[in-house]
Amino acid sequence: QVQLVESGGGVVQPGGSLRLSCAASKSIFGIYSWAWYRQAPGNQRELVARIHSDGTTYYLDSVKGRFTISTDMSENTVYLQMRSVKPDDTAMYYCNLIFSEGSTSWGQGTQVIVSS
Repeated sequence: QVQLVESGGGVVQPGGSLRLSCAASKSIFGIYSWAWYRQAPGNQRELVARIHSDGTTYYLDSVKGRFTISTDMSENTVYLQMRSVKPDDTAMYYCNLIFSEGSTSWGQGTQVIVSS
């Protein structure tokens, strides 16, 4: 079972930038998609961005134009570049990996706090 480890969270001021990383514990193959989810206190977990193996992407409407998901398969890592962050972006961010055969893995989460 592959393990996913997120990093890069922290406290950032509104309008600032942050880059989240999620690294797999070993080389991985047969990927269907990588994704970032987030969950704020009292809210359900929501899909923020997804990138498929063919490079196609999906973004939550509220982050379009501000967040960018990308991968570096030489490092088995997915990134979420966050720009122009807003207080509403405050949440625990989780990395998700779906394999072509259907199994999925989750990271433990990294906290993002947007506050002045």
